Amino acid sequence: MKIEQTLLPGVLALTPKRFGDARGFFAESWNRRTLEEAGVHLPDFVQDNYSLSHNAGTLRGLHYQSPPHAQGKLVRCGRGAFYDVVVDIRRGSPTYGKWIGYKLSFENALQLWIPPGFLHGFVTLRFDTEILYKCTDHYAPDCDGGVRWDSLDIDWGLEEPPILSEKDAGAVAFADFESPFEWEG
Repeated sequence: MKIEQTLLPGVLALTPKRFGDARGFFAESWNRRTLEEAGVHLPDFVQDNYSLSHNAGTLRGLHYQSPPHAQGKLVRCGRGAFYDVVVDIRRGSPTYGKWIGYKLSFENALQLWIPPGFLHGFVTLRFDTEILYKCTDHYAPDCDGGVRWDSLDIDWGLEEPPILSEKDAGAVAFADFESPFEWEG
């Protein structure tokens, strides 16, 4: 597995090796031993989530889950493609408010490890895109939160307004957001 540190400390880009032939391919999308041998120690995962967006231009986010049920996520694309965005919201962090974006697709097999303390969102680039992600804590509605997708200077690559849920459209602006996360330096 190829493991790369991103510009946001703690957020990793992971690309599994694919072994293919005329039938297709095989890949290990997650292997604790392989990661630990490379010096990467991730917490246990307790929940797998699966999201399907029928239309290209569907934007979900920017989401977080606050303590005591903060979630780390290992995100990948099952089918299609999406642009995945991560924003540092750890108060006191030298990268607070900074964001990164990666294209995740079936073809590139790229995955992102997003630890607690970051906003996460994505916009689909193709029809019928599947987003798969493992979480380190269970969903807790009372800890669920979000920041409005257009309240940071994020280049989503959109040519038209995105398809949004009411919840995401009505989320708080980043300028009015009080982060529940503290940077532990």
